[in-house]
Amino acid sequence: QVQLVESGGGLVQTGGSLRLSCTASGDIFNIYTMAWHRQAPGKQRELVAAITRSSTTNYADSVKGRFTISRDNAKNTVYLQMNSLKPEDTAVYFCHVVASPGSSPSVDFPYWGQGTQVTVSS
Repeated sequence: QVQLVESGGGLVQTGGSLRLSCTASGDIFNIYTMAWHRQAPGKQRELVAAITRSSTTNYADSVKGRFTISRDNAKNTVYLQMNSLKPEDTAVYFCHVVASPGSSPSVDFPYWGQGTQVTVSS
């Protein structure tokens, strides 16, 4: 019903920057919260940053001041600008949205992207 495609991951040195993008497509009626989560090897998936449709944001303490989440509602796209990257930021980053499909406009569903690898070398 709703598909998410992520891009922008890769390998970067400590202190470098990357920008992740995630675009939603398919049978979309409305998109509410958009977020990025990450999962490092052997660890639980954690919320990195989230943004509401009205652009209210929240961040994990570990990324405050370094990462910025934004969205383009016209393009159904969410971005994560990551600056001053650290080795501990190494993880698979997943896009997550809460959306209502056209087939069920009064019901919200969670959708996940396939994940994109971010590796920060020391």
